[in-house]
Amino acid sequence: MSEYVTLTINGAKVRAPRGTSVLDAALDYGICIPHLCHMQGVIPTGVCRLCIVEVIEKGRSKVTTSCTLEAEEGMVILAHTDKILKARKNIAEMLVAEAPNSRAIQDIALKCGVKDVRYPFRNKDCVLCGRCVRACTEIWRSRSLGFVGRGEQRHVALPFDERPEFCKRCNACIDLCPMTITPCDGPMKKGEEYFCGKCESQLSMSEDFVDSCVWCRLGEGFDVTGRHAGRKQEDKR
Repeated sequence: MSEYVTLTINGAKVRAPRGTSVLDAALDYGICIPHLCHMQGVIPTGVCRLCIVEVIEKGRSKVTTSCTLEAEEGMVILAHTDKILKARKNIAEMLVAEAPNSRAIQDIALKCGVKDVRYPFRNKDCVLCGRCVRACTEIWRSRSLGFVGRGEQRHVALPFDERPEFCKRCNACIDLCPMTITPCDGPMKKGEEYFCGKCESQLSMSEDFVDSCVWCRLGEGFDVTGRHAGRKQEDKR
């Protein structure tokens, strides 16, 4: 039988199996914490930084990624403070500037309150979220994909840029990539990039339920939505 812990997230008491991440505990309870790189069944890396939260301990606050933070008994988490919302919005804005041709990233940015993009658009076809690499390595045990290079040169590649014989051709790397589906108006050309924001009406139900997931369709298809319908929390913090 699983051992459970009880923690507090945004004023709500949340019960989760020991070993569960704070992000999964929040999503299972209907508390919406935006995320991109996180997937079920693989080791969390926290590379996208969207799921940051504040951990309150002995009156002090520490900011960390909730996907890499294991839920512990008595833990106090604040996921939607002004400090977190501002930082998360800025991260989402930078992601859109990096890869505007991803509907998933455009949708997540909208969820994070982005209205406009202040950074120069780079229009890359990869944000190094690692979803494809981790699925290939940890789920399918193929190891056909990997990261190559460092810094600006870092990218995802096949060995010697050729598909190896041991590739299982499962297409999980394609299905899990946030770049798979372009914005509704189609691909944006260099110099013509913009923040879409046309699906803002999807968020109308959440105006009075800031902390909760209301099952809007934003991010659908990339496992970046919450699992359960939202509950209004007693303390919005």
